[in-house]
Amino acid sequence: MIKIGEKIQDFEVLLTGYKPAKLSDYQGKYLVLYFYPKASTPGCTIESCDFTELFPQFSDANANILGASIDSLKRQENFKAKYNFAFDLIADTEETVCNYFGVIQEKKNFGKTYMGIVRSTFIIDPQGKLIKEWRNLRVKGHAQEVFEFIKSI
Repeated sequence: MIKIGEKIQDFEVLLTGYKPAKLSDYQGKYLVLYFYPKASTPGCTIESCDFTELFPQFSDANANILGASIDSLKRQENFKAKYNFAFDLIADTEETVCNYFGVIQEKKNFGKTYMGIVRSTFIIDPQGKLIKEWRNLRVKGHAQEVFEFIKSI
């Protein structure tokens, strides 16, 4: 699992729009990489809409945004289209990126234990180094908090 201050591994990912990409394609700007449990669920929708609302300010602050979950590309496509997100989503169906960032963990809900994504956000600097992380976060106000961090650096 990557730690603050380490250079990130250069993963190949599949983005909405059926675009292959590498995380290194985003070097030169800050990258906000956020992980959410499941597309089109209430918390994930609010979080993604909040990031979209602030997208122009992130862009002005030299930052890109990518959202990621283990949902299929089709589900990610539908999620992005329905809410008109201003950025791409990663379909990490093999859980490679999720495992690298350590966001798949044991969760409990209604007495059931299962493995799933713990809502988390990471900031990668323009040189490809991890500089900030939020784990097991609350959605309300989070996108603004991330923006305030980006603005402060």
